[in-house]
Amino acid sequence: MQNKKNQSSVGMMIQRCHKWRQKRKQYMDQARQTADEVERERLMQAAEHYGRIVNEEQGKIDSTRDPKDKTPVPEEPLEADTTEDEEESTFPDFITDLK
Repeated sequence: MQNKKNQSSVGMMIQRCHKWRQKRKQYMDQARQTADEVERERLMQAAEHYGRIVNEEQGKIDSTRDPKDKTPVPEEPLEADTTEDEEESTFPDFITDLK
C-alpha cells in the first residue's frame, strides 16, 4: 500500500514540475518578445525562479523514486541572459573584437 501512495505522490510532483517548466518557458518567451528592458529583466528573473523550483522538485522526485524505476530525465539547460548575447550579435565583429 505504501508503494502505491508513494507512486501517487511522485506522480503529483511530476505534474507540478511539468506545470512549472511550462510557466518558465512562458516567461522566457515573453521576455524575448518585450522591448522594455526593465520588464524583460523582471520576466527573466521570474523564469529563473521557476527554473530553481523545477530543479529542487526534480531532486525530490529523483530521491523518492525507486532506482529501478529511474529513467534519465533530460534536463532543460537554464538559459543564460540571452538578451545580452542577442544585443552583442547585432554589432559587426570589428566593433566587438577590439583587441
